Amino acid sequence: MTTPDETGRPRVLYLSFYFPPSRASGVYRARATANHLVASGWDVTVFAAPLSFLYEAIGSVDEKLAETIDPRVHVERPHLNQFVWQHDIRRFSRFRRQAPLLAVNLYNKTHKLFPEHYHSWGMASVAKALRMHMRRKFDVVVATGNPFASFAAAYLFHRLTGVPYVVDYRDAWTLDLFKDKPLYPEGHVAWSWEKRVLHKASAAVFVNEALRKWHQDRYPSDAGKMMIVPNGWDPDVLEEGAPPHKTTRPLQYTYVGTVTPVQPVREMVEAFETARAHPLLSDATLNIYGHLGFFRGSQVGMRHLLNIDDDDRVGSENSGIIYRGPVSKTEVAHTYAESDVLVFLAGGAKYVTSGKIFEYMANGKPIVSVHAPGIAAAEVLAGYPLWFNADSLDPVDVAQAMIAAGKAAEDLTPETRAAAIAHAEKYTRNRVLEPFEERLRTIIAKKD
Repeated sequence: MTTPDETGRPRVLYLSFYFPPSRASGVYRARATANHLVASGWDVTVFAAPLSFLYEAIGSVDEKLAETIDPRVHVERPHLNQFVWQHDIRRFSRFRRQAPLLAVNLYNKTHKLFPEHYHSWGMASVAKALRMHMRRKFDVVVATGNPFASFAAAYLFHRLTGVPYVVDYRDAWTLDLFKDKPLYPEGHVAWSWEKRVLHKASAAVFVNEALRKWHQDRYPSDAGKMMIVPNGWDPDVLEEGAPPHKTTRPLQYTYVGTVTPVQPVREMVEAFETARAHPLLSDATLNIYGHLGFFRGSQVGMRHLLNIDDDDRVGSENSGIIYRGPVSKTEVAHTYAESDVLVFLAGGAKYVTSGKIFEYMANGKPIVSVHAPGIAAAEVLAGYPLWFNADSLDPVDVAQAMIAAGKAAEDLTPETRAAAIAHAEKYTRNRVLEPFEERLRTIIAKKD
């Protein structure tokens, strides 16, 4: 039996710094988790980033996404010291203006206690959680990272109250996913923090087997509490998805997502230009939908990487590659409906799955991979009948995969598309989150 509050529902505190209207890459998992829990009978309180940070410091928001949060989810936004993000001296505190060096030294000292600029948010979260807990007790805490100040906050709250907590590694804390090596040197304070957090956690969640295995090897005494909850796709934002078959010439290739320097963008551009030498793709277009980088000010570097001119065109005059700009999560269904082939552009290697691939599969269209061999996403795509993977980043090989995908788009049958969608159905958000919700109930039962 779970321990319900006076409403009859078990109560969860969800520490998710990046939560709508944030448009950070992990926000869709956070959104889905909160909505799933409240729909499953939980009383859900979310602690998220201050709106001033999202709008003013990083300028990274999707307001329409915020409208998809279940109204029963209660959202609080603890304080964050935005010291490192403040660049306008007129907004500095009086102390910082009068003693700038001392202010920097004091900030750096607190930063050494927990090696993340979000540590003040973690401490503010603990203080706010304690006040709320005194009025109505929380039954369990779920913390998702990054930032990993959420993990530390869950740990400290547990030490003060005994409330069990679960950590959700939608990202890696101490592993560099793109270089496949530890992010910190041995002896760094991050390692001791991670060790104590995992030791006291009731469960630790990872998005794929490769990440779980790395952490099990690093922390063998806590290996038994580690589980996999893969990313998934959200039927509520794809309910008006692509029609069964709507391929017309010219073929429309599409990438949807944020474009970053860690992705093989150059290889994708060169591969598509090479593929257009084939008669089938001579008039094809590669449409790129998404933001250029995650934060304000990152567009300049990405425009240089993509060779975007003033008219937002990518590459040479006749490249056929066009940057279309961002598309809201709530409007992405229309974008997919107008596409014939979806391009899966991803950085990193074996530890990277990417939440976007689940959404791609849900549309039942050909998918071309543009990423390093051995990526974790291959485990998910392996049973998808319309997957075209060169297993290489050689532009010539990728171009051949693009051509094959274009042929498949023209020849797509209702039966093949149905088989593709059936594979994707295994990864709807509710389906992948069900074992996680059951685990939370088990943790509460053990506490009682």
